[in-house]
Amino acid sequence: MLFSDPVASPAETLVVDLRDYPDWRRGRERYGVWVVPVGDTPLLDYIEAAREQLADLIHPDARRQPHLTVFVCGFHGEGDADDDFPPQRLDQQVALLQARTEAACALPLAGADSFASAAFIPVGDPLGQLAQWRCVLGEASREIRPAAYVPHITLGLYRRRVPAGVIRQRLAAIAAPPPLLAVHELHYVTYDARDQLGPLEIVRRIVLDAAPASTVGAP
Repeated sequence: MLFSDPVASPAETLVVDLRDYPDWRRGRERYGVWVVPVGDTPLLDYIEAAREQLADLIHPDARRQPHLTVFVCGFHGEGDADDDFPPQRLDQQVALLQARTEAACALPLAGADSFASAAFIPVGDPLGQLAQWRCVLGEASREIRPAAYVPHITLGLYRRRVPAGVIRQRLAAIAAPPPLLAVHELHYVTYDARDQLGPLEIVRRIVLDAAPASTVGAP
């Protein structure tokens, strides 16, 4: 549910409790996702400014690099639980992306919106590039996703309970973002599952260009 939805909007924000969830982790440490990194300086500056405008409502998020999540893989490493993501699946995904992913592209951005738990920048997919990548990744592994996929760049997770009307006013006061998110690379990254806003570490990188996509190891 989005605050922009006049019919099904949440009544208020949902406070996100930043802590370890040992019953979910079950001793596992790293969680893996495919992302589009945000690298353009104007967009990074915009995200920083928007977060400053919402600073009294959201958790500080300086360590987590801005990104667009493409596909949620699960716990990184060997294991046979439903939410484990072993290395062979990652290798399969990389091979599929390398064979089928085409050139770099740009995705349109819209004005700030919000889930109950987080404010975000909506990302469009008019030509279906995101849908294509998600389809390719899904051939090698089931996505770990409890809700429908909504492409977005997170601005912040809420730390206060605030009525919907206030949220709409605050989001409307934020200027429009730059028009496009440039997509030059896809990254498979992991983060410490005990730290919901911890930094992302690059494990694999798919580089997009005018020629067929290539893949290189982490720096």
